[in-house]
Amino acid sequence: MLGAGLDVQGGITSVEKLMLDYAPPELRIHHVPTFAKGSATRNVAVFLGAIATLIQALSRNQTDLVHIHFSDRGSTFRKLILAFITLCFRKPFVLHCHGAAYREFYAQLPRVVKGLIIAGFSQCAKFIALSESWRDFYSKSFHLSPDQMVVLPNPVVLPAEVPDRSQQQTITFVFLGRIGEHGGALDAVRSVIAFPRQDKGAFDLIRAFAALPASVRAQARLVLAGNGDVEQAQTLIANLGLADRAVVHAWVNPTQRDQLLANASVFVLPSYNEGLPMSMLEAMAWELPVIVTPVGGIPEVITSERNGILVQPGNLTELIEAMKRLIQDYQLRNELGITARNTVRALDVKHYMQSMLKLYVSTLE
Repeated sequence: MLGAGLDVQGGITSVEKLMLDYAPPELRIHHVPTFAKGSATRNVAVFLGAIATLIQALSRNQTDLVHIHFSDRGSTFRKLILAFITLCFRKPFVLHCHGAAYREFYAQLPRVVKGLIIAGFSQCAKFIALSESWRDFYSKSFHLSPDQMVVLPNPVVLPAEVPDRSQQQTITFVFLGRIGEHGGALDAVRSVIAFPRQDKGAFDLIRAFAALPASVRAQARLVLAGNGDVEQAQTLIANLGLADRAVVHAWVNPTQRDQLLANASVFVLPSYNEGLPMSMLEAMAWELPVIVTPVGGIPEVITSERNGILVQPGNLTELIEAMKRLIQDYQLRNELGITARNTVRALDVKHYMQSMLKLYVSTLE
């Protein structure tokens, strides 16, 4: 398995960890990091180490199959190199794309770069997309056949029990994810490639919370947790006079995340781009109503007014109204939360890994 290092913060790492933790005994997975936390120099060393490990495993015939997780930007180019290496050894590989803004990223690439990507990625044995809409996009963009395509939404761990929220006096909105726009080493070449905006809407959420009527906001609090522009978010909260009602935490570990979701009332993720956000699925597993945007694979999971509320990216009026409704209407919060948990039962990680095992077996056959 080639993908982000297990110390990297984000949804891809969450999926990788679940796969490793819940792998059935028939699978022996060797995870090889291709990217890690730290400087560009360190990441060059990590990637070269991944190349060496892959070549060694393939040359010694120690690997039956290679599973490649990738996203947009530099991840695509790193994994393209690894795909070509795997092809040289005539081993099957599975591609698994998590890119939130892949449509926009791919559209900006020069034709010759697209040709290289197609030449490598079209040779995959299987391609895992997170939703039907993403399947259609990748199938067309990478010239993949229907037999190569597999739709497999991200997995989730269902808590055995969820808290009774009927007596909550304060309605707590929780946001989990990157705060501010996505950065990265490739930002240095923006003049060559116009990278898309990757923004989970944290600052929109803070401004919407501040715009709630004072009497309504007094019944609620806002908790944000993630990496990125944490200090800038704290400054905005202070400038808007929200210090007594809103707080920003740095990235939280899984135990802290579960504690936040257990204590929450509503999950909010007003993203501009998404694949299929792990944080949303985790919140749904904790029986939380969700306020999200109809981007990426989200509309294939969330039906507005049934298991969540959909608002348009950047539309503060819709976001404010959705938050106001869920503050004032316990019955709606409760019904949306129950349906949300039932929705993600099918995505339980144990079922997911059985599906993954069948995919591997069919690929090798």
